Amino acid sequence: EVLKNYMNNAELLGSETPWPDLRYIFGEIMYGGHITDFWDRRVNNNYLMVLITPELLQGTNLCTGFKSPDASKLEYSHYVKYIEERFPQETPQMFWLHPNAEVGFLTNQGISTFKTISDISGGGTSGGTGDISAVQPVITSYQTALPPNLDMIDIRSRLKEDDYTPFVIVSLQESDRMNILLSGMRNSLIELELGISGALNITDNMEAMAADLMTNKVNRLWAEKAYPSLKLASAWFADLVSRVEQLVEWTRALTLLKSVWLSGLFNSMSFLTSNMQVAARSNNLPLDFMVNRCRFYNIRDLSEVASTPAQGVNVHGLFMEGAGWEDGKGEDEGYITESKMKELHPQMPICNIYAVHINEMSWNAMYHCPVFSTSLRGATFLFQANIRMDPDDVEVRWTLAGAAMLTQDD
Repeated sequence: EVLKNYMNNAELLGSETPWPDLRYIFGEIMYGGHITDFWDRRVNNNYLMVLITPELLQGTNLCTGFKSPDASKLEYSHYVKYIEERFPQETPQMFWLHPNAEVGFLTNQGISTFKTISDISGGGTSGGTGDISAVQPVITSYQTALPPNLDMIDIRSRLKEDDYTPFVIVSLQESDRMNILLSGMRNSLIELELGISGALNITDNMEAMAADLMTNKVNRLWAEKAYPSLKLASAWFADLVSRVEQLVEWTRALTLLKSVWLSGLFNSMSFLTSNMQVAARSNNLPLDFMVNRCRFYNIRDLSEVASTPAQGVNVHGLFMEGAGWEDGKGEDEGYITESKMKELHPQMPICNIYAVHINEMSWNAMYHCPVFSTSLRGATFLFQANIRMDPDDVEVRWTLAGAAMLTQDD
């Protein structure tokens, strides 16, 4: 009704159709107003930007094999018939997506289907026989491999008052959170072991823990104390051990590492905020006007990183989704490019993140790239990174392709 009124009024008044007004009404109020996630709304507005244009009524190609009809020759009913008869079979390319998007969707759909089958088939301890003691070998395996808690008393005793820099404070906060997780895991495994031996009554939480261990799932009580992750328990545990190893190295040195595994932090934004704090203090600038800027090297091997950077921090562990990455030549920075088939999450090079005043931040030939913890995106959003594009490229291409970076390859 709103669209009809705008179109009819423009015709009656002999004026141009207010396309920007229509895009705003649909993208920010009527439909976009119901989209609560900023990045989803950005995609919606970009679709409107490329579709709701004057060319829509002038025979433009809406997608391969589907041309907009001549508006002067068709009525509404003819439009409906035209769409029903001529609309081609849906493909990812119709929506500016790469074929990998369909590969990823079908893969996730298959995983979800098998998970549902497993859940409703009663897959649990000892194949559903109710013999909870069958989980004992798994408990022993986890207890053997579970790292010890970090000795916070020893770590803090080695610090002087001037040593409490923003980066050191982050390492202490991360270590405290890791100790909470490790203690929770250790206690739950001991309780389950005591329950199996008959020393304790079996509770619902123990039964759930046993079932999760047998089916390679991350237990709910562990996940609540942990970090966003979609990995199965075995891969999740290996990831946990690697996180502890980084914290051990960090707290042993009590100084910034030559490259920080960003994915291995509970609170990545705390670390990046510390980066801005250090730059603000060093340059006597207000923290509220500092922003982080990314520059990607052309290396992925940590052994090639000689030391900490001259400015900012080096981070690794990022993956691209919805696009690919072309390494630069020599000292030139690489740029975002088309994905390679079946390469859903290509690994990104090591990245130098340094803080600058907001007035010095240039977005020329840059893509505003969201960074998420997992491929679920949404609430796992971390920060916005600047990703270099080819000078002739347009940002709308990557927005509609759903290009984003992840800190974990699920």
